[in-house]
Amino acid sequence: MPGTVDATALLVLCAVAPIRMRTWGLLSLRTLSIGLSIAATLMGAALALTAPQTGSQGTAPQHPLDATLVERGLHSGSPVLIRIFKQESELELWMAEGDRFVLVTTYPICFWSGKLGPKEREGDKQAPEGFYSVGLSQLRHVGRHPRSFNIGFPNGVDRALGRTGSYILVHGGCTSIGCFAMTDAVMDELYNVAEQALGTGQDAIQVQIFPFRMRDEAMAAHVGNKWYDFWRNLKEGYDAFEQTHVPPSIAACGGKYLISNRELVSDYVPPTPESCNNTPPIVTARAPLAPHLQRRMAGSRALAHAIRHHSVGARVGLRQVRLAHSSHRVRVR
Repeated sequence: MPGTVDATALLVLCAVAPIRMRTWGLLSLRTLSIGLSIAATLMGAALALTAPQTGSQGTAPQHPLDATLVERGLHSGSPVLIRIFKQESELELWMAEGDRFVLVTTYPICFWSGKLGPKEREGDKQAPEGFYSVGLSQLRHVGRHPRSFNIGFPNGVDRALGRTGSYILVHGGCTSIGCFAMTDAVMDELYNVAEQALGTGQDAIQVQIFPFRMRDEAMAAHVGNKWYDFWRNLKEGYDAFEQTHVPPSIAACGGKYLISNRELVSDYVPPTPESCNNTPPIVTARAPLAPHLQRRMAGSRALAHAIRHHSVGARVGLRQVRLAHSSHRVRVR
């Protein structure tokens, strides 16, 4: 308050003084205008100095997800899995804890376009359904949606069925055509956790996209839908993860997903058509890391923690870790 009073007094002084001086014939009207401009600038500066200060200085704001991870005893850099449910407009974030994955949090999807059912062609404004994987090369740093990731549509099943499209993203904001918009704040959390997981040894992040939570009663409500058979195929992958919390290994053959999860039935391997015997998985499960990679991940987690505090040295270190991992990629089955 004293600063405001002083500034006001200064404004009055600067306004009156030129008038007095003009009576002496020393200053013109233009000089009066300049004097008033300077006085207004000084008053603005005084008001800024007396305004209440908000926020904290010297500390980067912490992401709410960081607190959740600490509370749950989880670590940034652990393997990640994402599940999306269109009807419920929800995205689940799962992270590895031991030899299983645990649900960390569920985010509301701000917007997705189209209706229930898969994406069939470029420009149909439809969001896809199926099983996808995200590697380091699919993280986007620039463009219209920086800090987003490309899910990898179309995959092997999509291509076999003649489905077309490209650049299907999980991104920020709240508008989208064919993608999943999460808001900038949520996307910032998702991008950070994905980047850290891929940077510390995870080969690819499995992204499972379902039309709805595929419980038996929900499936029964859609009997007769044109996509019912396709959804039954998706439900195999849904059930495999629901029962074990271990990401299944998924291959494409003849326009269908082949789900492999040996923990469902001991020593059971789903029959594979002879023509698909050499088909590589389009989505792989997570296997335990070798001891030397576990040591690398432990060191990399420290780097990932430092990144949250905007350490330039940590960012350089993480790039070095990525280069080291590139020659020792873990191919999980």
